[in-house]
Amino acid sequence: MAQRKIYELLVNEEDTRACRDIPDSACIKVPKNFVLVLLSQILLSLGDLLTSPKTVLTWLMSVVGAPAAMVAWLVPIRESGSMLPQLLIGAWVRRYAIRKTFWIAGSIVQGSCVLAMALVVSQWQGAVAGLAIIGLLVLFSLGRGLCSVAMKDVQGKTVPKGQRGQLTGIAGTVSGVLTLLVSLWLLRQEPDNLVVYIVLLVAAGLLWFSAAAIFSQVQEQPGETDGGANALQLAWQNLGLLKTDSHFRQFVLCRSLLLGSALVSPFLVVLAQQHHGNGQTLAWFLICASLASALSAVFWGKLADRSSRQVIIIAAAMALTGCAVLAALHLFVGQLALHGYLLLFLLLSIGHAGVRVGRKTYLLDMASGNKRTDYVSVSNSLIGVLLLVVGGISSLLAWWSLLAVLWFFAASCLAGLLYALKLPEVSQAD
Repeated sequence: MAQRKIYELLVNEEDTRACRDIPDSACIKVPKNFVLVLLSQILLSLGDLLTSPKTVLTWLMSVVGAPAAMVAWLVPIRESGSMLPQLLIGAWVRRYAIRKTFWIAGSIVQGSCVLAMALVVSQWQGAVAGLAIIGLLVLFSLGRGLCSVAMKDVQGKTVPKGQRGQLTGIAGTVSGVLTLLVSLWLLRQEPDNLVVYIVLLVAAGLLWFSAAAIFSQVQEQPGETDGGANALQLAWQNLGLLKTDSHFRQFVLCRSLLLGSALVSPFLVVLAQQHHGNGQTLAWFLICASLASALSAVFWGKLADRSSRQVIIIAAAMALTGCAVLAALHLFVGQLALHGYLLLFLLLSIGHAGVRVGRKTYLLDMASGNKRTDYVSVSNSLIGVLLLVVGGISSLLAWWSLLAVLWFFAASCLAGLLYALKLPEVSQAD
């Protein structure tokens, strides 16, 4: 079969013979499922990069003349909006033995919202367009949250332990290479041409629909269910994991402190825009983001299958270095050349990619069955709340001093690194 040949080509020979942490009945279907999940992840990751709130949506809001105050909410809404409801979503999803349907539905919701954004920017301008984009982004985030809960559970049932990091890494690399090609095309376009953004949005929307069609072919084994359990009651009970499960609590604290690896990047882009606001800046930042994904994702993925803990530690150190160097240069040097901002953005992007791959693989490997679903929903819901809190703190600090924001995120990454050093091993090497 073609899927088996692709699977054997991509996965280490030793790992292709392994079938860790999944039902025996699912082992024979691993090659097909691995390839299908991989293709879905590639399309999803590419869509995410083409609609990034840090770059593309920010530029798009400026092009349509939306107020700057609306731009500030793009990242918090997209990230927290997909995480906050997951406590309830997780309790609801775990009532069903087959969960790929929820991922398919979430992907269709995301694709529909992105296509609707393309229609909005083609018809409206100013605050009206900005409000419509934000409203659609809220719905988009709900679909994203549904995909997040369902994907980790389906992947945990269909892809063996020791191969999950590789899958995530390969998907990140391929999507990064494809985004690089799009960025090079964008570099040749007129950056204020609205048609360019409409093309990006339509292409991204179609990617989500294609991913849903591919994912529908995954052969998922029925999992544990909770029957008719009340979602609200179950969600409240699951919050108790933070009190009773010290390992899980330590992981959530580490993940929370490493939020700075993602949230510092928009402030770097703002600094670059202030000093280098020419029309090609967006394309260069997209190129850096795609290079970071393409160059680091496979490395992070393979390392995560050996030790996801080590990935979190190394990536946290990189994020800390990027934040601290940016803060120090801003304090002592002031304005940097564009390539200086781009290099720091590349470092932070590689670090953040490592944090994402590391924490996803760590969470997949530290639990199984419904416990994995509970871990995902509780941690993501809590992170959604903290994103709004940290976003509010950084906004207040930015009114006072942008330098204070940079040092705040550097201190947060340092604390996250110290917590990562205390995490126990859960991956293949343990």
